[in-house]
Amino acid sequence: MLFIVVDTADTRGSVAALKKTEVLASQVHSSDEDYSSWLLPAVKRVLQASSLTLSELDGYAVCAGPGSFTGLRVGLTTVKAWAEIYDRPIAALSRLEALTIGASNRVSESSIAASALVAAYPFIAAYIDARRDQVFAALYRRTKERFELVGEELVTALPDFIVRVTSETGNEAVRWITPDPSLIESLAEWPALLSSGHVLEPALPPFTRCLGMLAYRKFIERDTTDALTLDANYVRRSDAELFWKGNKSAFKA
Repeated sequence: MLFIVVDTADTRGSVAALKKTEVLASQVHSSDEDYSSWLLPAVKRVLQASSLTLSELDGYAVCAGPGSFTGLRVGLTTVKAWAEIYDRPIAALSRLEALTIGASNRVSESSIAASALVAAYPFIAAYIDARRDQVFAALYRRTKERFELVGEELVTALPDFIVRVTSETGNEAVRWITPDPSLIESLAEWPALLSSGHVLEPALPPFTRCLGMLAYRKFIERDTTDALTLDANYVRRSDAELFWKGNKSAFKA
């Protein structure tokens, strides 16, 4: 299974070519360059380094959110075009879910201590900085094979997400996984969570490997879409919708 993963959800994006879960080549978006000018040259470099072409790939994977409107649109539009031209399936990926895939993989690669970690922490709370004093966040519960979403992905203030997590988990200790650990460490609520057994696991970008593992699983399970039905999971409404003077309900958000 050969495929490419495109992540343009925020400035910490990347592009990678994979064979199953093996990363063949990757490019990291490490600057403030617009994705509209960075993405296609990065894809070209990745394909050249992998000795592949778009037509030789079995599918395309793209981070569909949550994330920035501009970034997600660039990534999804690009992948839609490839899928239309080459008639390939698309795996639409959640960055938040991918963080749990990485956690699951770390557990599977470790031994007895890892099994004890899973038993002690059946829940994962994942979040990513969404700016404006908010986070993109989701709660996941461990099943036999994976972590499954509890409720929905959302954009909210981090203290409000903490309230939801403690309510949903019955005050059980939770593994917090995030690329932005300082956000929760700076909160007044965090020392109390630590003392009650919660743990914090930083997930450093790029997210190439965990997105690739999630994409491979989706391809294998045929959990894919096509160019016509692929859509972004913005979670938060656009600025145009929020601040359009004719939209009276926008200011209630």
